[in-house]
Amino acid sequence: MIQEFINKILEIHGGLDTWKRYSKVNVTIVSGGKLFGMINQPQDATPRNLEISLHEQRLAMTPYGGPDKRTNFSGNRIAIEKLDGTVLSERKGKIEDLHTHMKADGWDALDRAYFNGYANWTYMVTPFLLVLPGVEVKEIGTRSQNGEIWMGLRLVFPENISTHSRIQDFYFGEDYLLRRHDYLIDVAGEFEATQLVFDYTEVDGIKLPTKRRAYKKQADGLPSIDDLMVFIDYSNIHFQVRQ
Repeated sequence: MIQEFINKILEIHGGLDTWKRYSKVNVTIVSGGKLFGMINQPQDATPRNLEISLHEQRLAMTPYGGPDKRTNFSGNRIAIEKLDGTVLSERKGKIEDLHTHMKADGWDALDRAYFNGYANWTYMVTPFLLVLPGVEVKEIGTRSQNGEIWMGLRLVFPENISTHSRIQDFYFGEDYLLRRHDYLIDVAGEFEATQLVFDYTEVDGIKLPTKRRAYKKQADGLPSIDDLMVFIDYSNIHFQVRQ
């Protein structure tokens, strides 16, 4: 039964065969919210480009810290580079160790880049995360929100995937499109987050939301609208075909 549900979700979002045709996605991002002030890394409204690998954890953000700089993220490494690839600073280690480093009161530029890397990789690969090797999926029932009934799946991520938290919940509407994504932010003060996703578009056969709004989760499970921790707007999306 759960496999039929997963298959329908993947089909509605474009289908696994279509997804496998592509190697990367390029997207423009504008983001902000309370979280970045909390970790002493205020966010400006500069549009940035993300190049995201779809079948391995890799992401580059340009610009970062200057027009001639970018980030280079993978699960076991984060670097800030010149556009020609010259490494300006980097941090390597186990995923757990790189994640733990961000639990300090104030982040450095590498912490911020690592967070940007795993967060945006997770978002842009959803819902095809459901069939990644090592990811455990189970049903968690429904949630009533915005006058709709949303169907829930809980994912348990393996240790070789860098992401917000090992356990994350995803809720899908009656049309099988993703509506909500819940996870634990165990850095920057630690809080339960609920992220609402909307304004879907279809690009190169893949459907995905262009707006994400992450709030602190209230005791009743609803988002605290006054606590907008992160907002993300995506645009100029383009998938690259595998060579």
